[in-house]
Amino acid sequence: MTQPSFDHRVAELRRFNRFYTQKIGVLEEGLLDSPFSLTEARVLFELASAKQPTAAQLGKELGIDLGYLSRILRGFERRGLICRTPSPSDRRLGLLSLTASGRSAFAELDLRSQAAIAVLLRDLHDEDQSRLVAAARTIERVLDGRASVGPGYLLRPHRAGDLGWVVSRHGALYAQEYGLNVEFEALVAEIAAKFLRNFKPQREFCWIAETEGENVGSVMLVEDTDAVAKLRLLLVEPHARGHGIGSRLVQECLRFAREARYQRVSLWTNSVLLAARRLYEKSGFRMVDAQPHHSFGQDLVGETWELVLS
Repeated sequence: MTQPSFDHRVAELRRFNRFYTQKIGVLEEGLLDSPFSLTEARVLFELASAKQPTAAQLGKELGIDLGYLSRILRGFERRGLICRTPSPSDRRLGLLSLTASGRSAFAELDLRSQAAIAVLLRDLHDEDQSRLVAAARTIERVLDGRASVGPGYLLRPHRAGDLGWVVSRHGALYAQEYGLNVEFEALVAEIAAKFLRNFKPQREFCWIAETEGENVGSVMLVEDTDAVAKLRLLLVEPHARGHGIGSRLVQECLRFAREARYQRVSLWTNSVLLAARRLYEKSGFRMVDAQPHHSFGQDLVGETWELVLS
């Protein structure tokens, strides 16, 4: 990465921060027309969500200086919003909890926050709402290594725009993970274009794995001959791996192939795709041919795998 490129990204994120903080009103003296600052509101939220934390635990969770946090907590006590009770295991430690007044104050603030976000979303089309939520999840996932896609996901047929995503993500991921050049992305684009131009709904299918409006995986089954189908373009986003999405995509291909009365399913891959090869083998595929080749800027070993359908 060049320094000018990095500096430009820094400037873009700073610009976004200025835009978003102004958009949601956190620069106002009282958050959401309440008597609480942004930090005080965040402390209230944590106290409402956590089970009687100590001040030290609260400071660690929120990343707030303990001196600053102590001043906020003393202010809450004076206003009757929180109480402290000695810890049963160590009476030197005070456990923090909201009083009835504190719970009432938090409930009001929570309703105002819900309403403010609803106003942001209300005038957006469903597609734009989904894009906004997906972008927010991307920011969270990139900045917090702990954040990942959960086990819940949806498999659905492809729709307008999905194959463009398939091409884009194959090109980017295979360059990042295997060093393949743009020739590979061109190949994927050709496969996708052929699928769209010659799509046979009774004999072919493309599945998209989606979680909370975000595409996280894909695969397609296409006709090779009357008796043989090809499994193509299997992909699972890195942050969505480990939840069985890849296995489910392959199984859906095999289920569809049986219903379409194919006799065999074949696929072509490369030996460097170790995780995919393990998945194919686990699903019952067997390698029937391997040939070295120089493609996509790399010396590779191409492999043909087949599965005879029962």
